[in-house]
Amino acid sequence: MADATPNAQSLAERTRAVIESFRPYIQADGGDIEFVGIEDGVVQVRLKRACSGCPHAAMTLQMGVERHLRERVPEIKGVVNVR
Repeated sequence: MADATPNAQSLAERTRAVIESFRPYIQADGGDIEFVGIEDGVVQVRLKRACSGCPHAAMTLQMGVERHLRERVPEIKGVVNVR
């Protein structure tokens, strides 16, 4: 049981670090992104400010955030926006 917790924390920490590195690009367009958590390899984020109502938010998540995350954290299966 003790082995599962460090791995989960490591995955969350690595995921959060990648999101933080990507965040300035989203903020430059008037939006923001917040890491919420990971469940079964799917990263949960919250898009905020301009991104919350943007019609391009789904494309940003799939083509930008998800692709960027999966390149750096291969365990990630996907990214979803939660409200």
